Amino acid sequence: MSEGSRKLLIIDDDTIVRQSVVAYLEDSGFSVMDAADGVLGLYLFRETIPDLVITDLRMPGMDGLQVLDQVHTISPETPVIVVSGAGVMGDVVEALRLGAADYLIKPLADMEVLVHAVRKSLERLDLLAENRRYREEMETANRELRDHLRTLEKDQEAGRHVQQRLLPPSPIDKHGYHIEHRVIPSLYLSGDAIDLAYVKDRYIPFHLTDVSGHGASSAFVTVWLKHLATDAVMHGDMYITEESANKSPNVFLDMINTQLNESRLGNHMTCFTGTIDTETHKLRYSVGGHLPMPMMIVDGRAEYLEGRGKPLGIFRDVSWEIYEVDFPPGATLVSFSDGILEVLPPRDLLEKEAYLLDVLSGTDGSVAAISEMLSLDQIEEAPDDIAVLAITRPISGE
Repeated sequence: MSEGSRKLLIIDDDTIVRQSVVAYLEDSGFSVMDAADGVLGLYLFRETIPDLVITDLRMPGMDGLQVLDQVHTISPETPVIVVSGAGVMGDVVEALRLGAADYLIKPLADMEVLVHAVRKSLERLDLLAENRRYREEMETANRELRDHLRTLEKDQEAGRHVQQRLLPPSPIDKHGYHIEHRVIPSLYLSGDAIDLAYVKDRYIPFHLTDVSGHGASSAFVTVWLKHLATDAVMHGDMYITEESANKSPNVFLDMINTQLNESRLGNHMTCFTGTIDTETHKLRYSVGGHLPMPMMIVDGRAEYLEGRGKPLGIFRDVSWEIYEVDFPPGATLVSFSDGILEVLPPRDLLEKEAYLLDVLSGTDGSVAAISEMLSLDQIEEAPDDIAVLAITRPISGE
């Protein structure tokens, strides 16, 4: 919200001080109302519900502490900045106890101190509003997940439909990247899960996980994982700053590992997770026991990414290394679950990995091309779930 649309209410019985504060805040881009006493100030507050209140402490009739108390009775989240020429510690303590957003001492030699306090208080107000929206979205998501779980218990086939709905859209274009995926279950229900998000119009966090086992027990874990991932993105601190976003793959694996070890689900999983920074076009990723390793296709040549790390849900007190690579124009990141190894012609693991690398070097990295080259559409009964995730950064103009 722009500062020009922010409404401030100034309450001060000193006309000269009040007018100077109003003039400075208006010059700083705010919309300002003023009142010469607490009674008139509360009347204006009830009529207009401003975004923030600045009140003097010492006023005849109704003082600033009474104004603060009344404002928070009417609108608990509205920030109130108390300004006083007395500077008595007891007043400071009482104002903060009543919920004052800040306490400033007059005379205000530098009005920018007040402007800074106003902006910081409004930022906290915005954060509260954002957190409230997130909680509402999370409550809606939790209700949907509970409904999905009940459906899953009643009917395996309906459960498969639920799993498909929990998957992100495919294909989709976001922030200059083209993302598509495919999951081929060995049964109605799959233990493979793919998820991604779009955070702060900059970051694309994603993961591909392979839960141990098959059928309903593994599928329940994928639904649980969806809940954790959604909660982490909405309420976690992984993307508050660029530094925290860079550490997000490790933080995500640690969170899932801790939850799995503390739960009674009895499942473990492998995971490849990463975050694409769409401003710097860097891919930062971590590997949780994942095979085969993801590949980056650049100029028609596929190469495995480096990386290693323990699976989730088996070991406690584990840390994962974060790897970083460039994501150049025209490149495609391709990741499979280990079910793909079960349907490749070679018998030896190293030969299978070499075969997969060779096949992908002859494709454009799209899921359709990969499916055709590996004959995935011809699989009638897969011995294991197969998941494919492909993320492409198109060349500008394509």
